[in-house]
Amino acid sequence: MASCFPLLTEILKAKGEEERLAAIDRLVATLVLLEEYFINCSSEGNGNFFGGDSIGYVDIALGCFLGWFKALEKMFDVKVLDITKMPRLAKWAERFCSDDAVKNVIPEIEKLSEFAKINLMK
Repeated sequence: MASCFPLLTEILKAKGEEERLAAIDRLVATLVLLEEYFINCSSEGNGNFFGGDSIGYVDIALGCFLGWFKALEKMFDVKVLDITKMPRLAKWAERFCSDDAVKNVIPEIEKLSEFAKINLMK
């Protein structure tokens, strides 16, 4: 997860489509690794979250990026959390975002996209 933030920054600051797509590919590769980790640590692959059936620290750490992933998808018409490449992680993201403890605190995608566009111009 530590590599998600630098990759997000790299995607937003990319000079040209080719550079941006390469950075998105690296982010997706990182998330594919997290898919494997999720399967291994979520109660032998049966838990809804990284630590089992309730949201824990790892879920919160990765969950902080979900709004940005969705903003990237909207801004650049790409798929970050691809259900074909990481089905368990994509389902985890849906569960995480719809959990009562989380759903009202995730930033709106429009606001994140606008924030990113404004900061790209600096």
